[in-house]
This record gives sequence, C-alpha cells and structure tokens, in this order.
Amino acid sequence: MAKQQLTPKSQDMSKWYTQAIQQAKMADYSPVKGCMIMRPNGYGIWEQIQKQFDPMLKALGIENAYFPLFIPLSFLSREAEHVEGFAPELAIVTHAGGEELEEKLVIRPTSETIMYDMYSKWVQSYRDLPLMLNQWNNVVRWEKRTYFFLRTTEFLWQEAHTAHAHHEEAFKMVLAGAEAYRTIIEDYLAVPVIKGRKSESEKFAGADVTMTLEAMMPDGKALQSCTSHDLGQHFSKKEAFNIAFQDEQSETQYAWQTSFGLSTRTIGAVIMAHGDDDGVVMPPRVAPTQVMVVPAGNSEAVTAAIKKVGGELAQQQLRYKVDTSTEHSLGWNLNQAEIQGIPVIIVLGERDLAQEQATVMIRHSHAKLQLPLLSLAEEITALLENIQAEMFEKALAKRDELLTDVTTYDEFKQVMADKKGFIKAFWCENAACEQHIKDETKASTRCLPVIDELGNVREEQGTCIKCNQPATHRWLFAQSY
Repeated sequence: MAKQQLTPKSQDMSKWYTQAIQQAKMADYSPVKGCMIMRPNGYGIWEQIQKQFDPMLKALGIENAYFPLFIPLSFLSREAEHVEGFAPELAIVTHAGGEELEEKLVIRPTSETIMYDMYSKWVQSYRDLPLMLNQWNNVVRWEKRTYFFLRTTEFLWQEAHTAHAHHEEAFKMVLAGAEAYRTIIEDYLAVPVIKGRKSESEKFAGADVTMTLEAMMPDGKALQSCTSHDLGQHFSKKEAFNIAFQDEQSETQYAWQTSFGLSTRTIGAVIMAHGDDDGVVMPPRVAPTQVMVVPAGNSEAVTAAIKKVGGELAQQQLRYKVDTSTEHSLGWNLNQAEIQGIPVIIVLGERDLAQEQATVMIRHSHAKLQLPLLSLAEEITALLENIQAEMFEKALAKRDELLTDVTTYDEFKQVMADKKGFIKAFWCENAACEQHIKDETKASTRCLPVIDELGNVREEQGTCIKCNQPATHRWLFAQSY
C-alpha cells in the first residue's frame, strides 16, 4: 500500500488506524479469525514496555512465574461472579489426543483461578505472605468484533496476582499497581490518563474495587488502558479457593488479594493518540527504532561517515538503524521511515559533510534541523527526550480539549452527540440511571477520578444529571472502545 492511499486520520480515523498499522508493518491479519500477527515494528513496542515495566514490578516485590494455558472448567465455577463475567468469552477444549476429555478445559481468559488453586497449597502460615507473582503471557477471550491491538481474540499482557495477610497492605498494592501503570503510560507511551475507580457495574467480575486509567483518543472515545483490582477475600474464602493461613495468634484467616494487568491494547493507544495523516508516530522511549540514518549518496566519504555516526549512536545506547540500500531513492527511504513513525531521521550527504553537519528530520513535528557532526550523538539523545516531552504535552492538550463539565442532561446529550470526549457530571450512583444514560447516549461511566495517591475521591454536593436526585461525586463519562 503506497503512502498516497492512506486515508487521512482527520477524515476517517477507523480506516486510517487499520491502514496505518499495516503500512507501518506493525501487525497483519491472521488466518485465524479475530487474531492478529504482531510484526517486529509492533512487537518491538511491547518489548520496550516489558523492558521498562518489569523492573517496576520487581521493585514492588513481585516475581515472575508461569502457569499453564489450560484451566479446568470447574475452577471457574468456584467464584460465581467471576465465571458469569467471563462465560460469553470462553474458548473451551472438549477433545484432545483423539479423545473426548473427561473434564473440559478453558483456554485461559485470565489466570485468577489456576493461580489461586496453587496459592491455597502454598499459603499455610502468615509467614508465607505476601505471595506476589506476575505472568507475562497470552490470554484468549472470544470477541465478536475485533480491532488491531484494541480488541483481539488472543492478546498479550502481564497479570500480577498478590495475596496478603491484611486488607490495608493489599489495597496499598492496588494503588501501587495503578501508579506504576500511570508511570509507564504517561512517561513512556506519552499518553495522558485519568486515574479513578470503576462503578459497580463496570468493575472487574469478582472485585470489590477496580482502579482504572482512562485515556482519551482524538476521535472523542475513551480507552481503558489498564486496571488494578482489590479482590477482597472473594477468591480466598473456603467455598472458593480456600487460601487460608494461620495468623500470629494461630487463628485461621483468609488472604486478601489483588490483581492488575496491562495489555497490548496500550499499543493501540499509542497509535491513535500520536499518529497523523502521514501514519504512525512513535514516542522515543518505546520506539523500536529511535533513529534512522539515511545516506544521500553512496560515496566512500558518506559511507564512512554513516558508519561513524552509527557507532556513536550505539555508544549512547540508542536504538538505531542504518539504511544503506541503493535499491530505492532517498525520497522512498525517507517515506518509509516516516510511515513507520521513527522519531528522528538523520540524512548525511556530501554537502552535509562539507559543512560538518547533519540534516535531522523530526517525525512528530515535521521540523528539520542542522546539527553539528562533532556532537551529533549527544544532540540526538537530548533531542529524543525533548520529543518525548513535546508529544506528551501535545496529547495532553488534545485530551483537555475533549474534557467538558456539564450540569444538565440536555448539555450532556448535546456534548456527546457533537463533541464527544470526557464529560464530568454528577451522578447519583444508581445503576438504573447509569444504564439509561448508556442506552440513550452510548456513554458509560469511565471512572470516579481519584485526587491523590491514597485513592481518595472528591466529595461534593450536587444533583444527578439524569434523575435530579442528590449526588456527592462528579463522574467521568464517555463513549469507549
């Protein structure tokens, strides 16, 4: 697909999104309906997320482990609310080895049940707690409508599961997980998010509290970027998985649990939040290739200079590629780098060498600079950090444009029909009102924003925009992916 065939993002974001991903060689369709193939330019972002986020998990005391892909179907029935939430999305194995299985197996939609069966075996005393494990794995949820990265039948994620002796300690982990997610999404993906609590109807099946980070896409739809759950003792009680332990007084107690996960849908957020009419735009900190070096000509002097620049970039520990292909024109090579969203392109030719400088092109702003060859690698390193900050500020400004406070339901409906985006409004927290709003406007409660790292929310006095009954919180509403 040539660049001129790319539908402008401003014209049709849905078509642009699919085309841009394929042009950038990030993903392609799988022969298996609903699944996708992640190509190196897409998987490379996930590798960078893993590289940055895994140390954050370890700093919280969470260790990596791996549990099987297959889960006995009976395990899911041990926590009724949990199985009800996942039942429509389950993929079930009924035959294997040429025979019908005595017990059907579920292909994991999430790992609570199989992990907690083992937690019940491993936790006997308060000395065995906290037990904190994480998996980097794949899960399967049978989706009817799929969308590259945002919603696929199989996707990659990390899922952390912790068990604690006391609820206070468990809830601190819920908040710590959510804050770690904010760091990776804002500081590395350059996507601004709003942290908050999900409503009762929108929270994770089997959780007491679900924390979420909500991002706003340029088309006015919200994207749930990740979640962190306070599971209480629902899974640990005797009738569920019996994760019981003897406390310091030799009395039997049940563990307090959490889980939290971040998936490859965050790559979709990067693409939508930062891309432009020319294709995807990669934030430097997670870009698989941060710098592309392209020669303008193939003289010995240019080739030697390109090799020298590559070595200097390597010393700065930058992820770079050198395009020495002579099969295509300089314009074609630059076009390919632009389509792939590479943050910085360095062009070196005879004229540049004569002036002891390099031509540097910045993808996100389309700016062009002349930088001295003598300090080029150091200048590029600093430039990449500036680009990272500029991309976040640009995305933040767009998010703020799409955030509206309303006081009446008529205003609410008007904004959701014309502008979309986030709406802040009082809601009485009655499920019937929530459902009516969703039915009439397609907007759901995204979260109740928290105001500090302790998970506190702002108490106010107002009236519900739907029923005019007293309300004490302003909730965030939006249509969503």
